[in-house]
Amino acid sequence: MTTQDQPHLVPGRACGTCMMCCKVPYIKEFEKPAGLWCKHAVPGKGCGIYESRPDSCRAFYCLWMQDASFGPEWKPEKAKFVTYIQQNGVNIQIGVDPSFPNAWTREPYYARIKQWAREGAEQGRFVFVRIGPRMIAVLPDRDLDIGRVDPQDNIVVARRPGPAGMTYEVEVQRGSAPSP
Repeated sequence: MTTQDQPHLVPGRACGTCMMCCKVPYIKEFEKPAGLWCKHAVPGKGCGIYESRPDSCRAFYCLWMQDASFGPEWKPEKAKFVTYIQQNGVNIQIGVDPSFPNAWTREPYYARIKQWAREGAEQGRFVFVRIGPRMIAVLPDRDLDIGRVDPQDNIVVARRPGPAGMTYEVEVQRGSAPSP
C-alpha cells in the first residue's frame, strides 16, 4: 500500500486496546470466520503478528478512525461493533460482536444507522449488519434479516416504485468460491 492509498485518519485517534477488527470481520487470508477471534489476536496486546500481518489487515481502518463525526461512543470496543466500508467501496457494514448482538440497535447508534440507510439508498448505497454468519439489511423502510451470508455470496438490493414510495427487495446470490 502506498501513502496515497492510505485513508485520512482522525488526528489523535489510535486503536489502543481496541481489537474488535480482530474478531468481527471475515479475514480472507486466514479463512477466519466473521464473529470469531483471529488466532493471532493476543488479548490486551493486539496482533501477535503485527509486523507480518496480511495486506487486508494493514489496509483496514474502521470509520471511527477515519471520520471525526464519530464520537468516543463509536469506538468499536465501547460500541461492541465495527463500522466500515465494504470491499465494494460503497456499502456500509456494521460488524457486531456476537456476544452483544443487539448493540447496534441502541441509541445513539440506531438513529444514525437508519439515517445512513435512508440517505444512501437513493444513490444505491446500502447498510448491512453482520453478526457472525448472519446478515441484516438495514433498509429505509425496515430491517430485513437475510440469514446466513457467506463471504463468497453476493447481496443484491433492488429498488422498485410502490404505492407508498420506493420498496426494496434483497436477494442473496450464493457463490461457490470466495470473492476477491
